[in-house]
Amino acid sequence: MSLESGRGVSPDFKTRIGSILGVDAATLFGSVSVLWTVLSGLLTLALIASRFDPAAQGYYYTFGSLLELTVLAELGLGIVIQQFASHEWSGLRLEDSGSIAGERGRLGRLASLAVFAFRWYAVAGTLASISLAIAGYVFFSQREAPGIQWQTPWFALCALTGARLLTVPAFSLLDGCDQMRSSNRIRLAASVTSSLCGWAALVLEAGLWVPAVMSGAGSLTSLTLLFKKHARFFASLCSDPSGDGLAWRREIWPMQWRIALSWLSGYLIFSLFTPVMFHFHGSAVAGQMGMTLSAVYSLQTLALTWVTTRVPRFAVHIARREFDAADELFSFASRRSVAVFCAGAAGFLLALMLLLRLRHPMAGRFLGLVPVLLFLGAALLTVYAGGLAAYLRAHKREPFLVPSVLGGALTALGTLYFGSRYGPSGAAGSYLTLNLLFLIPEIAIFRHCKTRWHGRSEA
Repeated sequence: MSLESGRGVSPDFKTRIGSILGVDAATLFGSVSVLWTVLSGLLTLALIASRFDPAAQGYYYTFGSLLELTVLAELGLGIVIQQFASHEWSGLRLEDSGSIAGERGRLGRLASLAVFAFRWYAVAGTLASISLAIAGYVFFSQREAPGIQWQTPWFALCALTGARLLTVPAFSLLDGCDQMRSSNRIRLAASVTSSLCGWAALVLEAGLWVPAVMSGAGSLTSLTLLFKKHARFFASLCSDPSGDGLAWRREIWPMQWRIALSWLSGYLIFSLFTPVMFHFHGSAVAGQMGMTLSAVYSLQTLALTWVTTRVPRFAVHIARREFDAADELFSFASRRSVAVFCAGAAGFLLALMLLLRLRHPMAGRFLGLVPVLLFLGAALLTVYAGGLAAYLRAHKREPFLVPSVLGGALTALGTLYFGSRYGPSGAAGSYLTLNLLFLIPEIAIFRHCKTRWHGRSEA
């Protein structure tokens, strides 16, 4: 339901509330999807705590961290697809029938981008499934917990992860073509289905099969709704209109390899904590780390929704050289993104403090207050810097490459060194310190690039 319709509340009132919160239809469905993930995650956490022992919880979250290695298969292409599609969409439109119409040259370039993207992800998904299965087997075999049957569930999850990659180009194309409202509705439906199936599997004590059940249910829902609701959209991209297509080596690759390095750095920054705890401190500590980071990253993703859902609109304004409109929209979204994270972080801290005060068993499944505070501080800086990066990438460039690579490498080293010796607090403290050190140069890069690309001085 959009902000402009509904019973019992006037459209004017809803419009004013939406204006204050910075919520449009795309942001609404995107944030509701993430909010569902956050809230449903609370029930998932409770079920995991009741159905899994601490060791199994560690395997559960380490599964998820290792699966993030799919960045090596994607090589950043998803976000590149969105950016290039947004620029081509400035001369196209969606007909009532669901087909794409507009300038034939732009449609031809968009179609060539779509064909390339689906071919890439078909190959990448296959390679990712095989590589992850082997790498995970080697990793988990080095430190097995007694009584944990992880092998077959892990192989099944790897196969389903490869299938899930097929949804990435479809979502990226829709997002870039200003159909984020619809794509976020599909993401929400997939998230709900995934959670419901996961809860059922937990109640039935499916053990480490739960991640595979959730992944399969979410992927099947996404694929079904994507092609049911947008068959004509994708059919338009299968046509062969006249005009030159996009040249991957000359146009896409120069941005893609930069994004790929940034995403690999992102893995080193966000997804290495849990495997390091698993390897050096055991599956129980890894489970605490994984559960804590799951909550922190959910808040981070929810907050960034205020910026990420507006990236196609940034790109359209930029393609039309409407820089003032793009800057104003970004400033508006960025402020609300930071405010949403601060509110969510405060709520999470209060809830955790209450659990500790009541001596509730759930409190023991999270890290202590000190590492939680450190991770939340680092995540706040990430939300702000992530907004800057998203806006600059809407220009089809990646100026944060150097700080991203350096930050990823140093964070990985800090996590390995301090995390192995001082546990979660050491890893979290190193992470926050590096985020503080890199924030100033990132702000400087942002201001310099915006001034130079927009062809004017900063006010």
